[in-house]
Amino acid sequence: MNTLKIFFKKLAISACWFLCGISPSWGQVETLTELETWLTPDEHASGWIALFDGKTLFGWQAESEVDWKVGGETISATTGERGLLRTTTQFDRFELFLEFTAGPETNSGVFIMTSPRPTDPAIDCYEVNIVAPDRHEYATGALVARAKSEHAPELKHGEWHSMRIVTDGENLSVEIDGILACRYRDARPLGRGYIGLQYNGGPVGFRNIKLKPSSLTPLHPNTDFDATWNTQQLLDSKAAVTPAGLLRLIGGRGQLESRDRFADFVFSARAKSPAGVNSGVFFRCIPGEVMNGYECQIEHGVDENGKPTDCGTGGIFRRQDARIVLTRPDEWFDLTIVANGPHIATWVNGLQVADWRDIRDPDPNPRRGKRLENGTICIQGHDPETIIEFEKISIREIDKRNR
Repeated sequence: MNTLKIFFKKLAISACWFLCGISPSWGQVETLTELETWLTPDEHASGWIALFDGKTLFGWQAESEVDWKVGGETISATTGERGLLRTTTQFDRFELFLEFTAGPETNSGVFIMTSPRPTDPAIDCYEVNIVAPDRHEYATGALVARAKSEHAPELKHGEWHSMRIVTDGENLSVEIDGILACRYRDARPLGRGYIGLQYNGGPVGFRNIKLKPSSLTPLHPNTDFDATWNTQQLLDSKAAVTPAGLLRLIGGRGQLESRDRFADFVFSARAKSPAGVNSGVFFRCIPGEVMNGYECQIEHGVDENGKPTDCGTGGIFRRQDARIVLTRPDEWFDLTIVANGPHIATWVNGLQVADWRDIRDPDPNPRRGKRLENGTICIQGHDPETIIEFEKISIREIDKRNR
């Protein structure tokens, strides 16, 4: 009976997510309360996010028929059609770290800035190869059709290797096991794209997949507060920079609004609020209007089953609840938002908690429909009990996809 209840519960939730354009991956987790971020506090405080939670394929999508599975905090595949398991979120400038294991007969790779189904590694993606040096001219660590590897280890069953990829758009470097494998410069960089894990023959496994977006610009602390923030819509709220350099919003309903506008962006913040406080980060807001944008919720409440009582920190308010609430009252937490066209993803303390696509009809008003136009960032004052502090806020518009 319990098994049937779990099945029908998952079926109902999956149906709801399907209507919102989401494909959930339950993996081996019966209840999401089992999930905890495996990044260290220092890592997520410095901007790292986990692309793989160690237990599910939440945030990933397969583009071919492959037996991708999760076990032992590893994503693995042994058979199927050639193709990618790729993130649902696109990235551009970042540091990517992961570990992989492969056998001597394996042909695989890690794709960055890729289209969902790339056709030519010299044109529509960057493919970092994973293959034994005696089986391919572009061995492990090489950029296929672009740059050969200067450090390609032998591949043995059961051995794990590390891969670090750093890119600022034009420049790209790859390290294998901490040793430089190749460098490459693209005069016509691809811009944004997905992260993909390839199956192309032979067993392969991946774990500890994490990414740190780079080149973000601080919104706070800032030497000129009035040049960064518009206070005309504070209403009953009050905003100030404390002697310790924290940005604090207190009081009733109102908002602190950025002067700059953003459409597709990566946003990072470190914040803290007490129990019972409701706040949020609004984005793509109609400038000058009060809280008229998409809202990333900030609210710590959970019910007896561990589910959010009011969308949950990191949830997209009225669109998709956070799948787990990782924040605690009066404790600093780290929030990352990536908005890219109709797709919005959020991470709290490095763990992805929302993965939502707006499938509504286009509308300049995000309350009525899909708004892709740029807009302001707003910090919400919700009610007289609102007290929220930010230690840092930074943001950057994501590079356009060039081809």
